[in-house]
Amino acid sequence: MLKLRPFVEVVLSTALFTILIWQHPAFAWNKAGHMVQGAIAYSELQQNHPQVIEKIAAILTEHPEYSKFEQQWNSLQGSNISADSKNLYLFMWAAKWADEARDNPAFNNPTWHYINFPYQPSSSSNSIPREIPGEENILYAFQKNLEIVQSNASNSEKAVAICWLFHLTGDVHQPLHTTKLITKQYPQPEGDRGGTRFYIRVKPASQTISLHKFWDDLILGSERFQTVRNTATRLRASYQRNKLPELRENKFNNWAKLESFRIAKQDAYLNGKLSGSTDKNDGKILSSNYAATAKAIAQRRMSLAGYRLADVLNQVFGQR
Repeated sequence: MLKLRPFVEVVLSTALFTILIWQHPAFAWNKAGHMVQGAIAYSELQQNHPQVIEKIAAILTEHPEYSKFEQQWNSLQGSNISADSKNLYLFMWAAKWADEARDNPAFNNPTWHYINFPYQPSSSSNSIPREIPGEENILYAFQKNLEIVQSNASNSEKAVAICWLFHLTGDVHQPLHTTKLITKQYPQPEGDRGGTRFYIRVKPASQTISLHKFWDDLILGSERFQTVRNTATRLRASYQRNKLPELRENKFNNWAKLESFRIAKQDAYLNGKLSGSTDKNDGKILSSNYAATAKAIAQRRMSLAGYRLADVLNQVFGQR
């Protein structure tokens, strides 16, 4: 396992918030959220280790789908975006690529995005969850892609693995990508599948969505370059590195087991007291303060993901 060095904004109005949380498909953090993470990591490296950005960008040019990045970048021309922002946008693209590749069988690995540690509110054994040997989950995927990046693989293979490192570092910070609720309402073995079968509404007039989707869409609802960049800048200012004691934890597995699993129990499921529905057309209504509390937690998690991604990349590429 890689050992790394130790390393609010105002809530949106209720109406705007409600719109943002259902306009994107539920993958992980939505694509815009992953782009924010990539932008935070870029800014950290640009400030402290700019040579790492150049090394990563050079490898990413050999990505099998780099032409798709070029198309997206070229579509931004004429939008008052300077040419020297290309690597920043490349980091944004790399962070979301694993979701954009879901329709390509050559790259789609759906089980890599999560691990379903069971949470049973009625059980006394909900402390540190156990991993299942041989399961191709997010913990397996991170280590596999880290080994590829550190190997003698081709730059094309390394480019794909780098994008997975970007994406998985983001996913592991989404609490419901580590946890499945087990109750009489959501029985073994599948439970609520990481909140994807736990249906809620933000307010009485809102559309029913899954709890998983609600958390996925908490960071941002727009993939516009300027909006993503501004959000990343704001989060770095609000959640500064030296004010995040969590950064002392540098093991990927513990980001899942000690952090996201705990947050899922305490803050996503409210220690088993959150009411959800199994009816995808009639979700339970969230309490009035749930959305604001969850958004602040999500912003902190995304900030941690960005800083930690920068640390992972510097650890791998900084000495080469």
